[in-house]
Amino acid sequence: MTPSIRRSAAALTMFAALAGSTAMTLAPTAALAVPAGGYGDLVETLSPAVVFIEVTEKAQDAQSLADALPPGFPREELERRFGPMFQTPQGGQAEPMHALGSGFIVSKDGYIVTNNHVVDGAQTVKVTLSDDKEYDAEVIGVDPLTDIALIKIDTGADLPIVPWGDSNTVRPGDEALAIGNPFGLGGTVTSGIVSAVSRDIHSGPYDDYIQTDAAINKGNSGGPLFNADGEVIGVNTMIFSPGGGSVGIGFAVPSDLVQKVVADLQDDGTIARGWLGVQIKPMTEEIASVLGYDSPKGAVIEDVSADSPAAKSGLKSGDIILTFAGKDIADIGDLTRAVADVTPGTETVATVWRQGREMSIDVTVGDLAKKAA
Repeated sequence: MTPSIRRSAAALTMFAALAGSTAMTLAPTAALAVPAGGYGDLVETLSPAVVFIEVTEKAQDAQSLADALPPGFPREELERRFGPMFQTPQGGQAEPMHALGSGFIVSKDGYIVTNNHVVDGAQTVKVTLSDDKEYDAEVIGVDPLTDIALIKIDTGADLPIVPWGDSNTVRPGDEALAIGNPFGLGGTVTSGIVSAVSRDIHSGPYDDYIQTDAAINKGNSGGPLFNADGEVIGVNTMIFSPGGGSVGIGFAVPSDLVQKVVADLQDDGTIARGWLGVQIKPMTEEIASVLGYDSPKGAVIEDVSADSPAAKSGLKSGDIILTFAGKDIADIGDLTRAVADVTPGTETVATVWRQGREMSIDVTVGDLAKKAA
């Protein structure tokens, strides 16, 4: 995608991987399992539901670009040697910016999943189907925290779709297949394996990525990651690379999380997430040893925000949350996701360790969006 989206992590650069009838539903059967001869039958079945996305973004003002230069940047010296920088093109109008991405159809009436960063800032979104027909798309809603977006096209006919898979059953070593639009080369297929699951790369509060070595490049963003049964197990979102190209380390948002986000966006275009109101830290090895655990688990509350759901429920600094809403909490990421999954206003139960004993505390979860506002 142009421009590149970069995120730093572990002293390397994180690049966005820019990148009707029942008979129309592309639900592979056992007969379509990957044969020894290759993926041809599977790809032929799945490709019609994978789309290519072109976005026109608002042109950036030349002065704003210059103002964005870091302190001490030797602009004057560079302009003396190489000519003026950040000029507005002839005619006084900055040229609009273009970006490419991928997506996949999840409903016969034209709902399409892609990445938020593919459509972020878009003035127009154009979708090209595998038969080269083009349609203008409407952005239904976006979720920057998971980098998922939902867009829609109207073709007047039923569209082919691909089925969702269960990302919770994905294991390292499983086969993985990516179809997308790298560098504008539509219909590109790459294969590999799942390298890791539940990968936290510190890019956001809901990190839980599937890592794959299937080649993902600029333009693949928003495209599907399939398992060997032709089910979507993830949305290809970014790569880990020191130079911007694929080095066999790509990340996909798991399908179970994507489905929840998509359902929420399809409902009203917004995301409703639970909010607890605590600052947390991991349990240390020392605390785990004292408590008799083989290894650290749970999330330790460092601080409780005033007038928050946590404060109103009686949670305290020093409490160790072991379960929340029926989910075991192995680390702080588990708690963040468990709280977010609870519908705001719902009463649930947290199991905590406090002063030598376990206890259950009733918590009415708040609304993260209202808190942020």
